[in-house]
Amino acid sequence: MMTDTDGEIPVTIISGSLGAGKTTLLNHLLSSADRTLAVLVNDMGEVNVDAELVAEGSELDVDDGVAELSNGCICCELQDDLETAVVRLARDRSFDHLVVESSGISEPAPVARLFTTESRVAALYDVDTLVTVLDTPAFLEAFSGEGTPERRGDEDERPLSDLLVEQVEVSNLVLLNKADLCSDAALTEAEELVRALQPEAETIPTEFSAVDPDRLLAAGLFDPGRVNDLPGWKRALESADDDHGHDAEEGHGEHGHDEDGDRHGHHHPDEVYGVTSFVYRSRRPFHPERFATFLRNLPRAIVRAKGTAWIADTEMRVSIAQAGPSVRATAQGPWIASLPEVERDMYRSNRPDLEWDEDHGDRRTELVFIGTDYDEAALRATLEDALVTDEERETAFDGPFPTEQGEEVVIREP
Repeated sequence: MMTDTDGEIPVTIISGSLGAGKTTLLNHLLSSADRTLAVLVNDMGEVNVDAELVAEGSELDVDDGVAELSNGCICCELQDDLETAVVRLARDRSFDHLVVESSGISEPAPVARLFTTESRVAALYDVDTLVTVLDTPAFLEAFSGEGTPERRGDEDERPLSDLLVEQVEVSNLVLLNKADLCSDAALTEAEELVRALQPEAETIPTEFSAVDPDRLLAAGLFDPGRVNDLPGWKRALESADDDHGHDAEEGHGEHGHDEDGDRHGHHHPDEVYGVTSFVYRSRRPFHPERFATFLRNLPRAIVRAKGTAWIADTEMRVSIAQAGPSVRATAQGPWIASLPEVERDMYRSNRPDLEWDEDHGDRRTELVFIGTDYDEAALRATLEDALVTDEERETAFDGPFPTEQGEEVVIREP
């Protein structure tokens, strides 16, 4: 048991959708771990319920939201901001390991960054492992196309598939919980999906979130330098670049456009249990309506699509994010090529590695598609057909994509 807080305190961050089994996991850790834990419960309106469940069977002495459990552990309801809570715990309490249960409607990456960026928190704590608990049957249903996935709740109207993708993509360890409700084939499918979204994540099938505490509390799986580089779509993009190089010159498609991938990255398999990926790049903009139609008709076999699209008649970089049945587009900001010359030159001088085309500047489409048993040739052909033709170059377009920085538009919803 730790007697002081002069050294860095290890932290395990647990995420998962509502009902996945996070609280059951906390109870399991509290009853079976061979160390003293501090448990920070933060579940957006579920705090009181979760704190009561975590403390079930324990004597409580609640003071300012911090509950001393009979086994010497601590349960803290997040009544103020996270930073204040964890600093207070480190200063006032003695424990071996901090477990943070992030909100069921939030992603773990922002919580992890609090512990890794330059702050008073980072000086006190060291992130050990990012854990996502999946309700495995619900996870499979969210990507099956059968029925409508549930929403996350009133705080966020994005569908369940969005949440699940974001939580899995930044995980080091994924518990395939409720495995007893799944066939062997279903568990294999769930593992395939997890590895497609985050190739390096460890997966453990569990029933009632029962797992060896050392797999979560002393695993040392987290690398602070890679918290933004874990998703499978980024790996696929990097693989395409490594294999073919950014500056490869391509032939011309039927519309006369230069495409520096993918023909430049013809098929980039991630070959993880049958899951494959490919990267599509183009230096010609999309026709807004034809591209929106393509996104609305993405086959269910595509689990994840992510990247940046060049949309005709707007100078905004549009981020595309598809997760199962959900597709959203967000205006990230203007293309550097669209800025006034002085500002453009300043940006370019500060980014010497920025890929720049003589005619189009930084304007380009770069999209990653991940899935199983999809027809890549058909998807590529439809993307080609969605590009603006030479005859349409001077046409004014109106479409569903966002045109103001920060604006988000739902292209397809369950």
